[in-house]
Amino acid sequence: MGEADEAFVQAIEHRPKLSVTEDEGIPLIDLSPLSFPNDANTKNIDDLVVEIGNACKKWGFFQVINHGVPLEKRQKIEDAMRKFFAQPLEEKRKVRKDEKKAVGYYDNEHTKNVRDWKEVFDFVADKRILMAASHEPEDKEVPETLNQWPDYPPELRESCEEYAREVEKLAYKLMELIALSLGLPASRFSGFFEDPTRSVRLNHYPPCPAPHLALGVGRHKDPGALTILAQDDVGGLEVKRKSDGEWVRIKPTPDAYIINVGDILQVWSNDVYESVEHRVTVNSEKERFSTPFFFSPPHYTMVRPLDELTSEQNPAKYRAYNLGKFLATRRQSNFKKLDVENIQISHFKVQELANELDGALSINKT
Repeated sequence: MGEADEAFVQAIEHRPKLSVTEDEGIPLIDLSPLSFPNDANTKNIDDLVVEIGNACKKWGFFQVINHGVPLEKRQKIEDAMRKFFAQPLEEKRKVRKDEKKAVGYYDNEHTKNVRDWKEVFDFVADKRILMAASHEPEDKEVPETLNQWPDYPPELRESCEEYAREVEKLAYKLMELIALSLGLPASRFSGFFEDPTRSVRLNHYPPCPAPHLALGVGRHKDPGALTILAQDDVGGLEVKRKSDGEWVRIKPTPDAYIINVGDILQVWSNDVYESVEHRVTVNSEKERFSTPFFFSPPHYTMVRPLDELTSEQNPAKYRAYNLGKFLATRRQSNFKKLDVENIQISHFKVQELANELDGALSINKT
């Protein structure tokens, strides 16, 4: 990717520290009760639900083992992605994505208006999905998003599709456990995922000549419902600890998946659970690979706090927003620097008290 020019350089307050704090306390949760519910040697489902609820509240992140995703599917996609990213740039750019083509290869993404030290390949788990064409409210166009598959390696498409199907099964299991942890029926979220948006990103972080200045991905929160991440043994994912705001690195655990709460779950739970900031550091010697699976409801979903989790004493903390338009707005900053920070769920916070005090209008009032 060349030298770390000015486009990659983080503001001083956001640069990674040379010393690293590793994952003291980030939960590692054994999902074997889902596979062996009647085994006397394993904890029961109720204990598992409590563990996940505590992890979502304290960290917004946790790792899972004995998750049911076959290891060979993960190894297959990792081998294929290494072959793809090892190609010359002109070959990879034959399937380049842009503002019109939402999936494919890209090497010029920005987070918080700073270029990321990475290259990616995105695909959707279905042959096609529908996405809002733009963030403009009057724009009703919802074009099909079709995958772009490269000629090489020839096994990439099959390995990606097989992997996505297996991880999707884990996503549904986790959503049921999270529903139970909120005191809801296990099937509470099922209706939101009858026509889900499932996308996968292949990340490659090359060695960086200035790892003290740049980031593989700048600080951000995931806009979907749930993210399921596979990372290699190099590591680099850091989570902003809720208790003190320190950046904590998640140490790689063999065959584990890292799970994090997304913005949608934060809104659905009415802030019981929080979507937590995270980022990716790079180093000067080793390349790193990771594979996040993003799980969200369809584009036409109006995201709002669940009725069961609101009351007169605990009113809804967010106004409803259209997911497709929200994501279309967020995508703008992937391709160009914006004059202001991109849209966040905080822009949809109910601010009745502030309005009463100073007469200010909320961002969403019409």
